[in-house]
Amino acid sequence: MERLDKVLSNLGYGSRKEIKQAVKKGLIEVNDEVVKDNGMQVDPEVDKIIVNGEEIFYRKYIYLMMNKPDGVVSATFDNRDETVVDLLEVEHQVFNPFPVGRLDKDTVGLLLLTNDGELNHRLISPKWKVDKVYYAKIDKKVTEDDVKKFKNGITLDDGYLCKEAKLEILSATDEGSEVMVTIQEGKFHQVKRMFEAVDKSVVYLKRVEFGTLKLDEELEEGEYRELTEEEVSILKGF
Repeated sequence: MERLDKVLSNLGYGSRKEIKQAVKKGLIEVNDEVVKDNGMQVDPEVDKIIVNGEEIFYRKYIYLMMNKPDGVVSATFDNRDETVVDLLEVEHQVFNPFPVGRLDKDTVGLLLLTNDGELNHRLISPKWKVDKVYYAKIDKKVTEDDVKKFKNGITLDDGYLCKEAKLEILSATDEGSEVMVTIQEGKFHQVKRMFEAVDKSVVYLKRVEFGTLKLDEELEEGEYRELTEEEVSILKGF
């Protein structure tokens, strides 16, 4: 059980002061009865709550898929830069979601956000071996030798030995290459540093898959949507 005003403020229906005013005006009902006390105890998953004629549907967790744009940081707060949370509507911000893992500031593509801490931990924990798939443009010709090195495990500049990664060459010329990279870790700048280890540079990086979820192609950069129940079930199946 929770206080009514806390439940409604958490869902973005206003501050507790504003909800108190709404109660005074008779705008809030619980189980078809006009509320007299904004601090009354309710079970938001059971009780029927109506605010100004609109029935509310309580959710403890939210799950979002964003096509992260360039120049935005994967954080809940930043003193200098715009964050992925800043891109959310207030109705989603009130749930205090956080990014699952992170994408570099200049990396675009699939980013999940949720306030489900348990799921977040499972998705980013190496022991669950969740695939993360990236499309990348490389400044030089990527070779079959590079494919073998990625499979055997690249050693980064700090001595860290990456786990086996899948490198697929889509096109390769002396002017540059297009590739797909699948990793199960999430080290700082990992994909970029893996290519630096084979004397190449990433000029564009986009995450296109996370686990079995693929980036919704209808989402423009900076747009997002809630996951479907089926998609949430798929993620929780790991």
